[in-house]
Amino acid sequence: MPTAAIDYAAEYNNRARVPEHPVIMAGWARDAAAYRDERPDASLGIAYGPSPRMRYDWFPAAGDAPVVLFIHGGYWQALDGGSFSHMARGANAHGVAMAVATYDLCPQVTIAAITEAMRQLVEHLVRQRGGPVTVFGHSAGGHLAAELLATDWRGRSAAAPPVTAAMPVSGLFELEPLVATPINAALGLDPAEARACSPLGRPVPAGTRLIAMVGGDESGEYLRQSRELVETWGAGGARARLIVAPGANHFTVLAPFASPDSSATRDLVSLAQGGF
Repeated sequence: MPTAAIDYAAEYNNRARVPEHPVIMAGWARDAAAYRDERPDASLGIAYGPSPRMRYDWFPAAGDAPVVLFIHGGYWQALDGGSFSHMARGANAHGVAMAVATYDLCPQVTIAAITEAMRQLVEHLVRQRGGPVTVFGHSAGGHLAAELLATDWRGRSAAAPPVTAAMPVSGLFELEPLVATPINAALGLDPAEARACSPLGRPVPAGTRLIAMVGGDESGEYLRQSRELVETWGAGGARARLIVAPGANHFTVLAPFASPDSSATRDLVSLAQGGF
């Protein structure tokens, strides 16, 4: 019996799948502002490039702290780091510093340009804060986290790879399914560019560490993408693990990272500290 065609527009329409998303997103902005108020020692709006959106907020930790970079989602076309300051709360409590990125958005720039901007931010962080940098990203930010882990850093004259671990949360690692969806109106991807921007199409970054997390209530496509990344990279020599968060959707999956006591925070901190 033939397999039914996948409705990619429905599979990747997270806002339609979670009608309560406006309340959740308003909560992100509220909790982020509250954490900034708690952290007068934070440095906000630090430039890493010439664009007004090429900025990051820095939430330090004491001593020679490991560094995590958080990259927000929004299908590369929405949001900014100001709604995600509280993602640093859990890690900061364990002595891990965090940079929360903002970046230029599609259609003003391409996904490839955003990826390159994040590479530049990593290089900036290593110069300013030391390395390596553990990358933690949600949704489109999960895609960017995987792209940074898969980057040929030695080809950029790095003495040592500045990114050796990543934790993409509800990430996108194969972009071709998006081409025929309304999401692509702002992205402007054709099939060849979608493949070129897909972490699953890159050489496996052997020797790196990856924890991919996805909500148990997310679409089959989101679950598939995280599973395939872990299976493919794990078989190719990366140390890779999949976490499916029971009962979490595309938006609520982030909530545990604001808590110092959650298992998600402990996994992120372990990655940042060189473990798994």
